[in-house]
Amino acid sequence: QVQLEESGGGSVQAGGSLKLSCVMSGYGFKKNCLGWFRQPPGLEREGVAMINANGGRTSIPESTKGRFIVSWDSAKNTMYLEMSNLEPEDTAMYFCATTNHVYERYCPTVAAQFRNWGQGTQVTVSS
Repeated sequence: QVQLEESGGGSVQAGGSLKLSCVMSGYGFKKNCLGWFRQPPGLEREGVAMINANGGRTSIPESTKGRFIVSWDSAKNTMYLEMSNLEPEDTAMYFCATTNHVYERYCPTVAAQFRNWGQGTQVTVSS
């Protein structure tokens, strides 16, 4: 079983940057898909960046491409999300998650495919 803990959220002004971290412990994640998701109040959870720990391939949806970068430090068991040029629409609770299934290439981008979740960290962007 894997445990995940996010950190790094906070409040920034539009155009600013934040770097989120997700520390993982336990087992069953080092060759799996790892993902960042966000959920604004009243809305569904949306994938913002994924990385395959089994090879490093990333999947970035169009909504965040060019502004969000995901990375994985296997020595530290930590996944990062670097967010730049933030917009008020990026305001949400951000979660990290892992799959139970091992994917050979690209990761899924839908929340239903991810089975293990952290508690989340809040990101608030003001205009």
